Amino acid sequence: MTADGELPGEPPPTPGSRRGRFRWLKWVLGAALLALLIAEGVYLWPRLHESWRKLTEIHWGWLAASIWLQALSMSGFARVQKQLLKAGGIAVNQRKSVAVVYGATAMSVTLPAGQVFSTAFTYRQTRRWGASPIVASWQLVFSGVVAAVGLALLGVGGTLLSGGRVGPLNLILSLTAVVALVWAGNHVSRDPGSLEALLRRVLALVNRVRKRPPGHGADKIAEMLGQLESVDLGKRDGLLVALWALIHRFADVACLGAACYAVGADPRIAGLLLAFAVGKAVGSIPFAPGGIVYVDATLIYGLTAAAGLPAAQAVAAAFVYRMVSFVLVAIVGWIVFGFLFRTPQADDEEFEKEFEQRRL
Repeated sequence: MTADGELPGEPPPTPGSRRGRFRWLKWVLGAALLALLIAEGVYLWPRLHESWRKLTEIHWGWLAASIWLQALSMSGFARVQKQLLKAGGIAVNQRKSVAVVYGATAMSVTLPAGQVFSTAFTYRQTRRWGASPIVASWQLVFSGVVAAVGLALLGVGGTLLSGGRVGPLNLILSLTAVVALVWAGNHVSRDPGSLEALLRRVLALVNRVRKRPPGHGADKIAEMLGQLESVDLGKRDGLLVALWALIHRFADVACLGAACYAVGADPRIAGLLLAFAVGKAVGSIPFAPGGIVYVDATLIYGLTAAAGLPAAQAVAAAFVYRMVSFVLVAIVGWIVFGFLFRTPQADDEEFEKEFEQRRL
């Protein structure tokens, strides 16, 4: 056996041979996806004929409304991104922000591990606009928190409207946590010295465990806090972020509602909110690009069980909504990416390494 742990006379493993070892995993994943498609086909087959008839009788005005509402939803999230960057001292126009949102969404819903690629892409673009590493990371985290809170509130609203009970204590605690997060972020950005002492104590403890000098890494803390001082999410910016976040979510729900009306359905509003919230929550599980199959099945079940749609209409409505919110958005996103972001930049590799270090 050699120093590298290989037997004498054996050729070193090549990248191709390493990939070959995991070839079976591709077959297993492919078989699992095929099984899901077959199961969904068996479940939906009796209803497909009626669903197809609903699609051939589609109301084109409602379909156009569905497309417009999805565009409004995407624009609303771009406004959230723009407003958060403005709080960090970075001015960016709406066109650029929308372009990045479409490009990042296309990556997220079509690529394996798309959420990682889309986050790295957004980080790289915001850094290129002049955002510091801290501001770029803060914008990504805070926009994700805002989107998650909006989705949770939709689910709570749907539950309340449908007659279900949501513990007032849980609701109060959730809203208090969001307010506390905003207040803490503003307090730290205005008075970074209040956080510096705590971080230095933690750093000294970590350095003692790792047997390094007590002040090792202190310059990084000073740099980070200096960048954080530029973030100031005031009341006006906070209200605008909340407003555009609500527009982003409610326009997406309205897009689903318009898809239902496009196939002649009349969904219950409470059930529509629940079906949307559950579908989006399930879609966050990165099992397959765009949540294909399992998100569709969840939407169909939600529209049937909660919104009161017949199975045939639920299938047709889910198909229309997914064509607009998934397929059409992905196509537009890749077109935008191809025209605006396809050319490699000299600083791409630097920003990629920076993003990976911050992830770790």
